[in-house]
Amino acid sequence: MKILARVEKIPGGLMIVPLLLGALLNTLAPGALDIGGFTEALFKDGAMAVIGVFLVCMGAQLPVRAAAPVAEKGFAILIGKLLAAILVGIVAGVFMPDGTLWTLTPLAIVAAMSNSNTGLYAALTQEFGNKTDRGAVAVICLNDGPFLTLLVLGAAGMANIPLLSFVAVLAPVFLGFVLGNLDPDIRTFLKSGEKLLIPFFAFPLGAGINFRDIASAGPSGILLGFFTLLLSGGFAVLLLWLVQVLSRRPRPRRNLISGVAESSTAGAAVATPAVVAAADPSMNSIVETATVQVAGSVVITALLTPVVTALFYRWQMKRGIDPAHEYEDPALNGAVGE
Repeated sequence: MKILARVEKIPGGLMIVPLLLGALLNTLAPGALDIGGFTEALFKDGAMAVIGVFLVCMGAQLPVRAAAPVAEKGFAILIGKLLAAILVGIVAGVFMPDGTLWTLTPLAIVAAMSNSNTGLYAALTQEFGNKTDRGAVAVICLNDGPFLTLLVLGAAGMANIPLLSFVAVLAPVFLGFVLGNLDPDIRTFLKSGEKLLIPFFAFPLGAGINFRDIASAGPSGILLGFFTLLLSGGFAVLLLWLVQVLSRRPRPRRNLISGVAESSTAGAAVATPAVVAAADPSMNSIVETATVQVAGSVVITALLTPVVTALFYRWQMKRGIDPAHEYEDPALNGAVGE
């Protein structure tokens, strides 16, 4: 039947098809996977564990000399995404008469736009990027959890959260990095996991999405999803491009795919409004609205970020910008199928 070949013809198919199947099952039969055993552990609750293994495999492919390019790329897209969240949040909270932008609260805007889906980013850069794109996950994981939202909104009393989140994501990457550089055979052994594991964490990620959230979020949640996709992703791309221009990188080597892959909202961001309200009780009155709006952004970006990333990749390739040839050092490149 050549199922795999057909799935791979779809933009981001290895990620988006299992994710959609999981979301569809969760929407139509929410309790179908609540049967315990290996089934529930793998197909409903297993996303984080599988992503952890995926990050070990990914880290093993990074040579020591990739550290500087990874940091440059990671901080550029992290800061670009955060700047977009700050600017749109300020427009809503300061310049709009009622403190909202088309019913979007600053809390929802910053929570959705400053956060990103690490698993989705890793899968997309595995399919469309190179080793430095994938390695940048060690930096962008700083936006996991509510810290950046708390920081932007002035509730800095929970500054310990980002450090723990950062360590939690970085540890598997660092473990793989160390093992892969100590023993080339381990690097080779773990290489297949970069692609093999994607469907196995995509499905349970999808199983945490309910399409009814789009309906409950209404137009505001959909609008927030497009803000996140276009503005936060756009700023990430723009800042990365500026860094490359200032570093005098030749035009054919200005690979921006990581910025586009960063244009999503993580499912964990749905809990951010409640966490912020716990730190600042004055936010309690808008927590419910903000939570629903962020949920809408999670669903919209989970569906559209893979498509936009695939289209952007094709746009780059038509202009002679191939992520597999971004660097003169072959050890820093490497696309799918290498």
